[in-house]
Amino acid sequence: MGSSLLLLIVAAIAVRMAMDRAEPILRARVIESLETRFHSRVELATLDVSVLNGLEVSGGGLRIYGTADPNPFQPGVQPLLEVREFRFATPLGDLFLDPMRVHTVYVDGLTLNIPPKQTDQEQVHELHHHGKMRIAVDEFICHDTQLLINTNRPGKPPLDFQISTIKMKDIGPGRPFQFDATLVNPKPKGDIHSTGRFGPINERSPRNTAVEGSYSFTNANLGTLKGIAGILSSTGNYGGTLGRIVVEGQTDTPDFRLNVSGHPVPLHTEFHAIVDGTDGDTYLEPVRARFLHSSLTASGKVVRMGNVPGHEIRLHVLIDHARIEDLLRLGVRTNPPVMTGPVEMNTDLEIVPGHGDLVSRLTLAGRFHVPAAHFTNDKLQDRIDSMSLISQGKPKQAKQELPKNVASDVAGNFRLAKSVLSFSSLKFSMPGTHANVTGQYSLDGDLFDFHGKLKLQAKLSQMTTGWKSFLLKAVDPFFAKDGAGTEVPFKITGTRQAPKFGLDFGYKDESRNQFAPTTTRP
Repeated sequence: MGSSLLLLIVAAIAVRMAMDRAEPILRARVIESLETRFHSRVELATLDVSVLNGLEVSGGGLRIYGTADPNPFQPGVQPLLEVREFRFATPLGDLFLDPMRVHTVYVDGLTLNIPPKQTDQEQVHELHHHGKMRIAVDEFICHDTQLLINTNRPGKPPLDFQISTIKMKDIGPGRPFQFDATLVNPKPKGDIHSTGRFGPINERSPRNTAVEGSYSFTNANLGTLKGIAGILSSTGNYGGTLGRIVVEGQTDTPDFRLNVSGHPVPLHTEFHAIVDGTDGDTYLEPVRARFLHSSLTASGKVVRMGNVPGHEIRLHVLIDHARIEDLLRLGVRTNPPVMTGPVEMNTDLEIVPGHGDLVSRLTLAGRFHVPAAHFTNDKLQDRIDSMSLISQGKPKQAKQELPKNVASDVAGNFRLAKSVLSFSSLKFSMPGTHANVTGQYSLDGDLFDFHGKLKLQAKLSQMTTGWKSFLLKAVDPFFAKDGAGTEVPFKITGTRQAPKFGLDFGYKDESRNQFAPTTTRP
């Protein structure tokens, strides 16, 4: 009994001595290894060691400082790396190995704080550490990780990437980490999985640290963005540095729709983008999109605002292989679309940040051309068919069998703002008729308000028969103008379902070209 008690006392003393010895050894090794690896000053707030079941270590408040303050606009000096808590376990005998081998370190609350790009005038103090790597870690498993890429603009928030889980494999000093990361993207909400390589960390200029990998973005609910809907998936590859990441990818949204129309269309995009870590802006060079029978190309940038939440999007959009019915199906609630035919468009697009839905924050300004348009409203198309014959001086034929679907050539300058299309210069032509029009058309189809002038090939007297034709010969000279047989002011008002046509003798031509794109690229 006495010998057993003595053994317990000796064991307790041995454990206590091991713990007393292990803690300072480990603290020194952790700090020396990190200072050597990052060439930086290291602070460690707490370190707890247990040797009851092998060597079990936990700690917190780990801070690794770089050669520059990551965010000079915040008070105090910010660490480059910060760890809220960490823990690992290893056989007790490994404590006396040099270097000590640790299979897995578990980290909770890792923050990587990347400083903004340094100017040529800024001097960065470089620290030198000549210690040894006293601890070798095979793998890090991190939860609740935050990557911050700071900007050099006061008041502009940093790029903030929240990563729920990341596994990093350390393949040796001076070599990159291999990583496998999972995160939930907040807007649009969806799951992102990425694998690749990161590092080695450039201690003197962390934003120049290399990164490359591939990603998949699945089940992204576009409904979390006001004004649009659909389930998006995306895959791609990226590479470069934290300060300049080049992304090549594609997206598929089989049910993309704008809330203003509610009509789903399959949307596929392919894009080349550059994320500029100096200011957080993203440059799209270019984006190619396809939906239904149409395709378009867009280039420009997504600008992160300062104190205003959200992004401002500025794009130049070129549409040269598209159908007008596809564009109208996407953007207009009426079904079928009011017009069909091939379309070409050159426009500047801007979406301002705000709390409204996307369409209410969207502005388009540019030019379009539909060289062979047909109207889906039978009443409107019949008027077009009849007008074509009458304006050519064939009123008898217009009363008999009409030609089917006379094609119209429509072109002009337009502006879309607050869900209303405004036309400053709209030219409409078909056999026998040419019109210059201004007006507005609401995307919900409830508003038609167009005013303009018709130039007709025939004289007034040639557009009717019998005694009316004889009487109108006297007034033919009053309506003939600028080489046209007849010129008359007209208007189209009402709605898409019930358009109203009439003369408009109070019309004043105030057309201008203010809606044309100001540049070929933003």
